[in-house]
Amino acid sequence: MRFAILFPDISPDLFAIAIGGFEFALRWYALAYIAGLLLGWWVIVRAVKRADLWPDNTAPMRPEQVEGLLTAVVLGVIIGGRLGFVFFYQPGYYLQNPLEIPQIWQGGMAFHGGLIGVAVAAWLFCRSNGIRPVHVADAMSLVIGFGLLFGRIANFINAELWGRPTDAPWGVIFRGTLAQDCSGPVGLVEIGGQVLCARHPSQLYEAALEGALLLILAFYLVYRRGWFKTPGAITGVFLATYGIGRFIVELVRQPNIEFVTPDNPIGYAILFTPGIGVTMGQLLSLPMIAIGLALILLARRRAA
Repeated sequence: MRFAILFPDISPDLFAIAIGGFEFALRWYALAYIAGLLLGWWVIVRAVKRADLWPDNTAPMRPEQVEGLLTAVVLGVIIGGRLGFVFFYQPGYYLQNPLEIPQIWQGGMAFHGGLIGVAVAAWLFCRSNGIRPVHVADAMSLVIGFGLLFGRIANFINAELWGRPTDAPWGVIFRGTLAQDCSGPVGLVEIGGQVLCARHPSQLYEAALEGALLLILAFYLVYRRGWFKTPGAITGVFLATYGIGRFIVELVRQPNIEFVTPDNPIGYAILFTPGIGVTMGQLLSLPMIAIGLALILLARRRAA
């Protein structure tokens, strides 16, 4: 038996108010979305006011147009994120229960689906406003780390999307993770006479790699190295950085139950041989890495 961190008793609701028999609650997850979107909107508005950051010292859009972009992004995140979760991770369940697909308040959003939704929504916004999509993609790539950072922290607070069992001293015993949740001796911890299962806090790993690291890198490249002047480069940085970070964390993240079978306990979406395969998160991240690196190389080559 080893040391582990007992998950703090944090309510998933920031606050809840009961009015006339109805209860209104603000959840940490909703707050993460709101904070990420508003902070991203604020940063993009300031960026388009800095004409010197952009090619030919000309911003791609006016500050007041960013509000319309925010509306498009919100719709893309919600619709794309939900449909991505439905089709990428639990298609079997939702084919049998199609009426539950719109019930986003029950939880279940997928980043890769949200990314596709945002891309489509942003493209429609650009088309209707006569703006080059590559510049909008770069602007959004600068700030998307805020949503990823806050969202993964909210996942941790909600005690969801945790990692696999671990003996590491920073392993966390999340709510409801009993001994039987550990497939073997790894992760077993005895606390107060009860044997529990410690897991990787993979949500915090993702917050660091997909959120904080991406923000630091993107802000440095834009404000110190002038990468907005190379259209497509920052978009490539986002795609490659997120893809690599997600691919790494998937090695210790608990697999989705849709792909777990007795012959495939790791939850590989594609199983090559026992113990060697690719999870759905890794499978979806591979094209992001490839496209991201290609965009960086092409953008830098054009600028040379």
